[in-house]
Amino acid sequence: MLVALLIGVPILELYVIVRVAVGIGTLQTIGLLILVSVVGAWLVRREGLWVLNRVRERMAQGQMPGNELVDGLLILVAGALMLTPGFLTDALGLVLLAPPTRIIVRTMLVRRFRHRLQINYGPIDLDG
Repeated sequence: MLVALLIGVPILELYVIVRVAVGIGTLQTIGLLILVSVVGAWLVRREGLWVLNRVRERMAQGQMPGNELVDGLLILVAGALMLTPGFLTDALGLVLLAPPTRIIVRTMLVRRFRHRLQINYGPIDLDG
């Protein structure tokens, strides 16, 4: 499965890039790819700082920032997708950056991996 993705995604990306270049021109396609990457980097920074502030707020309240940490991971993945040249990976990255769709993906991931994420803390001895 992973090998198919590693081979299939770049081939599909090249196909889409070529089709777009035929439709709008090569220089315009390159410009569009650069523009989407720049906008994506800005969005990743903005969303990442928002999540970082939420993590700090939750920790200051003495709460575990579980959802915020998953959001941070999704934003990191979105950033990697946005920096990968191609329209399909950019589109997927933008979907992960949008808070409403990120909440949906986060919910699905937490449901899928909830049994692996449970941590049982025993009594904590603060006196040493």
